[in-house]
Amino acid sequence: MIVCSCNVLSDKDIRTACCADERPRSTGQVYGCLGCSAQCGRCARTIRRIMDEALEAAGGACNGCAADPKS
Repeated sequence: MIVCSCNVLSDKDIRTACCADERPRSTGQVYGCLGCSAQCGRCARTIRRIMDEALEAAGGACNGCAADPKS
């Protein structure tokens, strides 16, 4: 599904960016990983939710990312 209509980003694009070696810690970094920038910002909450889901799915494989309060 298209999450960001300004940049035509899908939920799959967001999940792919969140699974990269250098995991993004913010929605702004997700845009950067995907070669674009925020435009209207209406998708930011949805991107954050997808990021959280992707990090949760990664579970214990999280090394030093935003979801790990010890880092």
